[in-house]
Amino acid sequence: MIYLRWKTFAVLCLFMGIVWACSSSKEGGDPDPKPDPDPTNPVGTDRKAMLTHLADHIILPSYANFKTKFDLMLTKSDAFAAKPDPTTLTEFRQAWADAYVEWQKVELFDVGPAESRTLRYFFNIYPANAAGIEENIVAPSVVLDLPSAYPKQGFPAIDYLINGLAATDDAILQRYTTVADAAKRIAYLKLITNQMKTVLTAVITDWTTGGYRDKFVNSTGIDVGGSTSKLVNGYVLHYERYIRSGKFGIPSGAMANGVPAPDKVEAFYKKDLALTLAKTAHQAVVDFFNGKDVKTGQEGPGFKSYLNALGAKDSQTGKSLAEVINAQFDASAAKLNALKPNLSDEVKTNNAAVTAVYTEMQRAVRMLKVDMTSAMSITITYVDTDGD
Repeated sequence: MIYLRWKTFAVLCLFMGIVWACSSSKEGGDPDPKPDPDPTNPVGTDRKAMLTHLADHIILPSYANFKTKFDLMLTKSDAFAAKPDPTTLTEFRQAWADAYVEWQKVELFDVGPAESRTLRYFFNIYPANAAGIEENIVAPSVVLDLPSAYPKQGFPAIDYLINGLAATDDAILQRYTTVADAAKRIAYLKLITNQMKTVLTAVITDWTTGGYRDKFVNSTGIDVGGSTSKLVNGYVLHYERYIRSGKFGIPSGAMANGVPAPDKVEAFYKKDLALTLAKTAHQAVVDFFNGKDVKTGQEGPGFKSYLNALGAKDSQTGKSLAEVINAQFDASAAKLNALKPNLSDEVKTNNAAVTAVYTEMQRAVRMLKVDMTSAMSITITYVDTDGD
């Protein structure tokens, strides 16, 4: 009997010990507790959630917005081709400028269909090759898919054809009405706008009904074949080569031993548009970094939230890397805001200010190309030879 009572007591003590241990664990005894999720970033490092937001709330609606402006440009282009006069020319020019500005918001999506179909090369290789355009106009046949044809089409070619043929509107209109090659000039204008339509339609179709959207959001790895890696590479390349270098480094001469090239600015023949294009392109890069929803303007999962979830810090200041990158974007924007609208004239008369934009953007390139990719464990797969 004494033995049974002692055994019962021992079992009771063991049970109480287990209960106490469980209670202690619930009250914080876990030696490696998991932190509560950040309420401002509930998806954390979930790359699928980030890719889904970027696709559905930025990339696809941006393409839709651009297509609306582009389709209007096509309508005005057709009206001008049917009846070249001061009214149709003015309306075509405005629609072209509006579409060109909107293009700056989608050019950075150099991933998937846009990359494979080389969308940029059919839309925005500048400066336009004016002599080559004139040769194409009278040529019996023209192939636009060759690299040599890229600067003879797209927005820059249209710029030349509606703004750069002569010093006055009357003289420009004569090139479409009374001169010997007027019909051929109209035919070439239709040829290059149709080419733009064909390529853009294919890219948007690939994203929507072609299944690329689902492939994009489900390819969540960070290897070179994953969507995050491809997206980051295309994003950094765009900022480095097509904004920093193309819009400022080359025209200012900062990338050509200090020799300015005012004729190599974007929208060269529409003298007051280049700065608007540059500002729009830069803001699009900033908004994409911060995951800014195109429709609502609210920030969602993007590079900023992903870096914050990774705990990425700037090696020099110890601050949030995303915060430091955004501060550098602000510094670049401040230099942009100091310029006058005619970038070609700015290169001629105020080139130090143009070079200053390039310099600020170069600082951002290093942060994006080295610090951001390192924090994300992303490998840069493109080659640029300017020493970054």
